[in-house]
Amino acid sequence: MTTTREFARFVQETGYADLSPDVRDALKRRVLDAVGIGIAAADAGPTEIVATTVADVENGGPCALWRRDRGASPVQAAMHNTALVRYLDYMDSFLAPGETPHPSDNVGAVVAAAEYADRSGEELLAALAVAYEIQAELAWNAPVRDRGFDHVTHTVISAAAGASKALGLEFGATRNAIAIAGTAHNALRVTRTGEINEWKGIASANAARNAVYSAMLAENGMAGPRNLFEGRKGWQDVISGPFEVDLSPGERVHDVMTKRYVAETYAQSAVEGIIEVAEREDLAPGEVAGIKLQTFGGAKLIIGGGEGNRYEVRNRAQADHSLPYMLAAALIDRDLSLEQYEPDRIRRDDVQELLRIVDVTENPDLTERFEAGEMPAVVDVTMDDGTTYRVEKDAFRGHPSAPIGWGALEDKFDAVAGDHLPADERDTIVETIRSLDERDASDLTALLA
Repeated sequence: MTTTREFARFVQETGYADLSPDVRDALKRRVLDAVGIGIAAADAGPTEIVATTVADVENGGPCALWRRDRGASPVQAAMHNTALVRYLDYMDSFLAPGETPHPSDNVGAVVAAAEYADRSGEELLAALAVAYEIQAELAWNAPVRDRGFDHVTHTVISAAAGASKALGLEFGATRNAIAIAGTAHNALRVTRTGEINEWKGIASANAARNAVYSAMLAENGMAGPRNLFEGRKGWQDVISGPFEVDLSPGERVHDVMTKRYVAETYAQSAVEGIIEVAEREDLAPGEVAGIKLQTFGGAKLIIGGGEGNRYEVRNRAQADHSLPYMLAAALIDRDLSLEQYEPDRIRRDDVQELLRIVDVTENPDLTERFEAGEMPAVVDVTMDDGTTYRVEKDAFRGHPSAPIGWGALEDKFDAVAGDHLPADERDTIVETIRSLDERDASDLTALLA
């Protein structure tokens, strides 16, 4: 059996009835997290660029553009709404040893396809389960980072599978949708290396758009290579190497982590740790002589300087992928939320000076612990008088080993989206998502328009 056939069969055979109550509940919490972040991102510059471009391309359509009070095609709605979910870098993540994708990148595509096809909330949740599962299996078994490809190379496949489910495609069309998406849309890792720019926060939106378009092409009869993965010069040959998957009815959603701080995934434990030690010892930032972080290999590579200079930080995209900036800002402000990424905060002298005395090193023991499922960090803060304060972390609140439930997620929703919503509208959105399996997809999107 080819992998395209295996994925397509999984899409066809997985329905809402196959999902356990815990999986259904977890998926609804994923939607709440994604929606709250998306609401807060609507006025960011790059997401407004996406909105302007969508308006230039299309004059209306059947799918809601979140927070824009107008519609678009499912293809452009997937692009726009995924940009909202992803841009602030506050979204969820899978913590696979060799890859860390963001499965909420699938939400905008699946919701747009479900809205377009007039699906029920149960059907929407089944489609999300399919997307989350496939993205996780690719992350765990077919990492692409070390081969020079970006993790949204996985997203276009998982989102195409989820969109196919939401659109109600038959087996052959689903297989073609996955084949088209996986053949034509493989993104380069240069997005997240060197001098990072704003495309880093929009790349998954482009993948979501391509995924829905691939599904719609397949629905209308377009064929793709059935041997996408195993074929000569195919996905395994060129992109990932050989791999196998072991698909479950959505259980991989329990491997998702929820970000506590507005920061790249691998920074979460370190940021939590430095805030803890700063508060515990009441540290005066002006008396700090040095900050040393021992971390695992992936964190050093991506946000600690292994793929480019992380000490030259002048914009948001650079700041949320710079461990020196994030640790400095968190120590000074005792927080790392949206305010720490305002342009004037990033450029202020106190944080610019402190970030230059942050030292990030890989500890091989911590790398082994990360690969075993932890997210470890050891933070040492040395003061001018020579005193050193240490904090050690195995994980953070929101890690799969310390998951957060509805109460904490609603607190996060309020913190990030509360200023953008009247109280009654907030309550309606939360209650609609909590009861999504009793509603239609359009009940949710009508609230987000």
